[in-house]
Amino acid sequence: METSQTFNLKTEALKNGAIWGGINLFIFLVTWYIMPSLMSSYWYAGLSAVIGIALAVFFCLDLRKKAGGYWSFGEALWPIFAMFLTSMAIVFLFTVVFGKFIDPTYPVKMKELSMATTEKMMNSMGMSDDALDAAMAKAAENADKQFTPTFGQAVQGFGIAAIMYFIGALIFALIFKKTNPNPWGLSEEENVSTQ
Repeated sequence: METSQTFNLKTEALKNGAIWGGINLFIFLVTWYIMPSLMSSYWYAGLSAVIGIALAVFFCLDLRKKAGGYWSFGEALWPIFAMFLTSMAIVFLFTVVFGKFIDPTYPVKMKELSMATTEKMMNSMGMSDDALDAAMAKAAENADKQFTPTFGQAVQGFGIAAIMYFIGALIFALIFKKTNPNPWGLSEEENVSTQ
């Protein structure tokens, strides 16, 4: 006997986004407390991107399966975007709260790590002292906006991130759309009996 299960895709998208955000928070906390110097490395950024893409693929496939295995671009876009936005919002809000209330050393340490990485990269490019000073001043300003943002900067950063995630959702919706080869919904037995 077959059991059919119906899913509310909005709820499932929010649930998947929350799980994804939780996984990202776990990785963030483990890295921060075990080896915080990793957080400013290109290796960590690359590994985070690979893990993020793998989780996005997994959760998009899960949503498509819960949608019945088929969905158009339009049907895929909004649940995928809601999932991406939920994950990003959880991490964004947590890091702001984490830096302000849980571990106030986080923004200071991250700014130091970011500045050290930037200086190392600039020195490897062979910049003159004047150009290096100007680049480091700009990097310090950007680090302040990133790690200790004002309310307006936080809202602006969230908005820019949401736009980037929407573009990502567009791409993933294009990749994971799947057209039903049997749009009239006939079962295999009905299909065979009409031929």
